[in-house]
Amino acid sequence: MQKVLIQSLVIFLLSFQIIKAQQPQKPNSVEIYNQIQKLNFLGSILYVAAHPDDENTRLISYFSNETNARTAYLSLTRGDGGQNLIGPQLRELLGVIRTQELMEARKIDGGEQFFTRANDFGFSKNPEETLEIWNKEKVLADIIWTIRKFQPDVIINRFDHRTSGNTHGHHSASAMLSVESFEKASNPAVFPEQLGLVQPWQTKRQFFNPSWWFYGSKEKFAAADKSNFVTIETGVYYPSVGKSNQEISALSRSCHQSQGFGSTGSRGEDIEYLEQINGDVLKNKVDVFEGIDTSWNRVKGGKSIGELLSKITSEFDFKNPSASIPDLVKAYSMMQALDENHWKPIKSEEIKNVIASCAGLYLEARANIQEITPANKLLISVEAINRSPIAIQLTSLTTLPDSKNTVQNLVLNNNVLQNINLDLQLPATMEYTQPFWLKEEGTEGMYTVADQKNIGIPDIIREVKVVFNMQINGVKIPFERTVIYKHNDKVKGEVYNYLDIVPDLTTSILDKVSLFANIKKKYIAVKIKAGKDAVKGDLQLELPKNWTVVPKSIPFSLDQKGKEQTVYFEVTPPNSQEEAVAKSVAIIDGKRYDKEQIIIDFDHITKQQVLQPAEAKFIRLDLKTEEKKIAYIMGAGDEVPNSLMQMGYKVTLINPEEITPEKMEGFDVVMTGIRAFNTIEALANKLNILYDFVKSGKTMIVQYNTPDLVYQIAPFSMNLSQDRVTDENAEVRFLAPNHPVLNSPNKITAKDFQGWKQEQGLYYPNSFDKAFTPILSSNDKRESPKDGALLIAPYGKGHYIYTGLSFFRELPEGISGAYKLLANMISVKSTVTIPAEKGKL
Repeated sequence: MQKVLIQSLVIFLLSFQIIKAQQPQKPNSVEIYNQIQKLNFLGSILYVAAHPDDENTRLISYFSNETNARTAYLSLTRGDGGQNLIGPQLRELLGVIRTQELMEARKIDGGEQFFTRANDFGFSKNPEETLEIWNKEKVLADIIWTIRKFQPDVIINRFDHRTSGNTHGHHSASAMLSVESFEKASNPAVFPEQLGLVQPWQTKRQFFNPSWWFYGSKEKFAAADKSNFVTIETGVYYPSVGKSNQEISALSRSCHQSQGFGSTGSRGEDIEYLEQINGDVLKNKVDVFEGIDTSWNRVKGGKSIGELLSKITSEFDFKNPSASIPDLVKAYSMMQALDENHWKPIKSEEIKNVIASCAGLYLEARANIQEITPANKLLISVEAINRSPIAIQLTSLTTLPDSKNTVQNLVLNNNVLQNINLDLQLPATMEYTQPFWLKEEGTEGMYTVADQKNIGIPDIIREVKVVFNMQINGVKIPFERTVIYKHNDKVKGEVYNYLDIVPDLTTSILDKVSLFANIKKKYIAVKIKAGKDAVKGDLQLELPKNWTVVPKSIPFSLDQKGKEQTVYFEVTPPNSQEEAVAKSVAIIDGKRYDKEQIIIDFDHITKQQVLQPAEAKFIRLDLKTEEKKIAYIMGAGDEVPNSLMQMGYKVTLINPEEITPEKMEGFDVVMTGIRAFNTIEALANKLNILYDFVKSGKTMIVQYNTPDLVYQIAPFSMNLSQDRVTDENAEVRFLAPNHPVLNSPNKITAKDFQGWKQEQGLYYPNSFDKAFTPILSSNDKRESPKDGALLIAPYGKGHYIYTGLSFFRELPEGISGAYKLLANMISVKSTVTIPAEKGKL
C-alpha cells in the first residue's frame, strides 16, 4: 500500500469543526491510518524555549507529523509578563490565557506541552537577572524532571546559550539551563529526590535551532556558513489533507491571539537548520535520530509488536477500519505483557484511541450542570455506542474520584445507542477547579507547586471522570473520559465545557482599587454569588483597624445556585495617607469563604475558572485633580478608564468612527489606550482632527505603541524604539524639575516611583523633535540613560503628551505615584505656545 504522506494530523482536521477544545475527536479513515503509523515509531524530541509563542511550530509539526516522533514543547514560563491584545487580563490571568493558547496550538501541530514553575516576571535584559529572580536551582530541577519523565532522544533549543545579554534574558536563560541539564539529567546525584518517581536519563543529542533573526537579517543569514548545520526540509506537503507543513504551522501559531501572532501559511520548499551543541556527533547532517533505534526493538520483548503493527498498517482497509480491530487488540494485549514503564503506557493509550476510532466507539460522560460544589451529588449521563460489527461489551462503569464501580454487562451492538445515568457523590474534601500553579502564593519569579508529580503538567487537573470498562474480543480494555458539560447554542451549535468544582459562595469587591482623596466616606460594592442552593451567612469587609467599616457584617440569603447579590459597605479612611488591602469574607456555618471567581472565556480557548483571594487595594491619598472630561480610545485593552473614573474624572469610551470635531468639543482631554495606533487602523485617519483638538487648547495623551508603525503619531517627529527600563526600581531622574507636570497640581518626587510593578516603561522614543520636553530619565544597570519615558510638547494652545510609562500596569496595581503623575499630565499647563503650523508633517 502506498504510504500516505501525512502523519497524525487528526486534530488538525478536527480543529475546523470544534467550538471548544474538549469536544471529542471523531477521526476519519485517513486520520486513523496515520495514528496506526505513529504507533510504530518510538522516538522523542523535546523543544525548549522561554515563553508561549517562542516555539518553532514548523519543526514541531514536522517532527510530529512527518517523522512520527513524540514531540513536545517545554516552555519555561506561561507568558504571564506579556501584553494582551484581546482583553484587559494581565499577569497570572494572562498566563492562564497563554497556557490555553499553547494547548490549542499543540492540538493543531500534534505536539505535547510542558512547563516549569518559572513565572514570566517581564522583560529581562540579561540571564543573570533572570536566573536570580527565577531561582535557578528550582527551574533547573524542573527541566531535569521533564527530561527524566519525557525521556527525549533529542533536545532542540530555540535560543543560543552563548548570547548572554544580546537578547531577552529569559531566552538566553532557557538555553543555558537546557545545556546544563543535558548532562545533569543522567546523574543520579543531581536532584536525587526525583528518583522515586523517575529515572536518570541521557539524551542522545542536543541542538540549537538558529534563524535569520539571530544574524540580524535574512541577507546575513543567507550568506552565513551553514556547512556544519543539520538541514531539515520542513516544506513537505500532505496530500491527504491538502495542506503544507507551513500551513499547519501557521494555524498553530495563530492560536496565540493574545499576542497578535496571526500567521499566514506558505507553500513550497522550506528549510530549518540545527546546530549540534551536545551529544553523539551526527554524521549525515539530515536525520537527528541517526544511530537511535526508534523501532519497537528498543523495548525488550517489543519486536513482535512492531511486526504486528507493520502488518496492520499494510493491511489497513480505509473502507472498513474495524477490520483492523482484532490485530489491534492483540497488539494491545502484547503491550500489557511488557516489563517496561515508559513506552508501554504511552503506546497503550495511543492504541486504545486507535481501537476506539476503528470501532466508531463513542463514549461520553456528561454532567447535568456546569458547576457544582463539594459534598454534592452529581448526575452524570453516560453515552456509549459501537458503530462496528466487532463484539464489544461494556462490563462496568467506574466513577472517579469515588472509585465506585457499577456493573453493566451490556453488549454494544452495531449502531445501537446506550444511555445510562449515574450518581456520583463528590467528597467534601474535593478540590476546587483552578489552575493548580495559582493555588498557593508564589514569588515574583516562581510559582509554588507542592506536589512533585504535578510539576510540568500543562493544564488544570480535573478529577471527576468515568472509566468505561470494556471487553473487546475477550480482552479487557478501560477507556477513561473526563466529565464534561455541554449545551446547544443557537448560533454556535453544540458547545462543550468542562465541569467545574466551585465554592459554596464566592465574593468580589467590584472596584479593585479605591482612591480616597480625602477623609470622606465611600460606599464599597461587594458582589456575592451562590455556588449552590440555599446559601446564607454573613459578609464582612476586613480592613486595618484605622479604617472604619459600617456595618461590621451584612447578612445574606441566596435561595438559588448562581444567584448574585450586590451589597454595600460604608468605608471611612484614616486622616493620614495610607494603603491597605481590603478582604471580602463570607462566613457560612463558621467557615470562611474568601475567594473570587474569575471566568476567562474566549472562543479560541477552553473556558477557565480562576479562584483568587477576594481582595482590593484601598488608597488614602491626597490626590489633587481638576474637573476634566476625558475621551478614551481603547487600544489593545487595559483597565486605565476604570482608574480614571476612580480619580474622579468623567470618562467616555469612544470609537475612532465617532471622532469628529463636533464630538470632541465636549472633552478636555483625549487619551489613547496602549497600542491603539498598532491595533486600530482607522485611528490614523483621525489624527488631523485630534491635532486640531490639541491646537484649540486641549490635551492629547498617547500611551505606548510598538515601533512598527509606518506613520507618525505625533504632530512633531518622534522615533519609537525598543528602548525600555525593565527594572521597576531603577533610579528616576528629573530632566525638567520645574516643569508643571512635576509640580501641579501634585508635587512629584522620587518617592512616587517606588513600588512600581514589573517595569517602569517600554518602547520609548529614542529621538524626538526639539519641540518635545523630556521630563524623566532612567536606565537599567550598565545601560545609557533613556530619556523618552515622558515627552510633552505644547502645540497650538494645548499639549501633546507621549508616554511609554507602564500606567496600564501600575494603575490597576494601585501605585499611588502613578495616579499623581497621571493627574498632573491631565492638568498640564504651560506658558509656552507653539504655533500650530510648525507641527505640520
